[in-house]
Amino acid sequence: MTHRQPTVNPIPHWSERHGWRSLGAFTGVLALSFIFAPILWLVVMSFSEDPLSGFPGPFTITYYRELLDQTGWVAPLLKSLGIAAAVSVVSMVASTLIGRAIPRIRRGKVALTGIVLLPMMIPGVVIGTALFLYFRVGLDVKLGLWSLFLGHLIWALPFSFLSVLIVALRFDVRLLDAASDLGSGPFERFWRVELPLLKDGIISGGLFAFLLSFNEIARSIYLKGKTETLPIYLWQQAASHSSHVPLIYPLNVLILIASSAIVALAFWVLFGRNKQ
Repeated sequence: MTHRQPTVNPIPHWSERHGWRSLGAFTGVLALSFIFAPILWLVVMSFSEDPLSGFPGPFTITYYRELLDQTGWVAPLLKSLGIAAAVSVVSMVASTLIGRAIPRIRRGKVALTGIVLLPMMIPGVVIGTALFLYFRVGLDVKLGLWSLFLGHLIWALPFSFLSVLIVALRFDVRLLDAASDLGSGPFERFWRVELPLLKDGIISGGLFAFLLSFNEIARSIYLKGKTETLPIYLWQQAASHSSHVPLIYPLNVLILIASSAIVALAFWVLFGRNKQ
């Protein structure tokens, strides 16, 4: 009686594995080039003498100097900073309350998490239009800073909540039981035990909320009323073909630098500092 030898899948040849890796690397580089090429082009053209020509050079810093002399963008910038700061603070507080409660509940945990994260899945145009029709047609109220704040909060809160939830799920609730046995009250347990362990997620969530609100335009177009934020100002200037269009290049570069710094700080707070 003969026994069949089990078939063994041959190990892929080195050239085959190398080919797949090369294809993956090429695809990744191609995707990244589509993402970062417009950004790099914006930076280069901000130093060009005639950025509207589409060709870089000769290079100059004239438009950066002129940007400091212009005042039209200052008021929209201050409004964007104010709204973003308010959204950041409220997002941190709400995310902390919800994020620390979810690991403790037994039923409805998935449903509550899904409800908080749902605005991430809904297009901004849909949320902006729905809020506009609800406030203007349904309630007949004027739009302005408050409606922008509400629209930005709906967009930023899920991202802030995720940052808090990451650290809240790793929190050992037995530490609170130990603190309670030692005579600590609810507020003292939160302030001295829970908050120090959750603060990385809370801070990074606030930074992300600030950044998302500061750069928001899809919802702002419908909810702005007569209020003009910095993204709306830049969008209007780019569409008007006015003489101030070249100043959009250096202003966007400055926003890019500030936004990148905030993102780097958020990632360092959330991930990098724990490894040191």
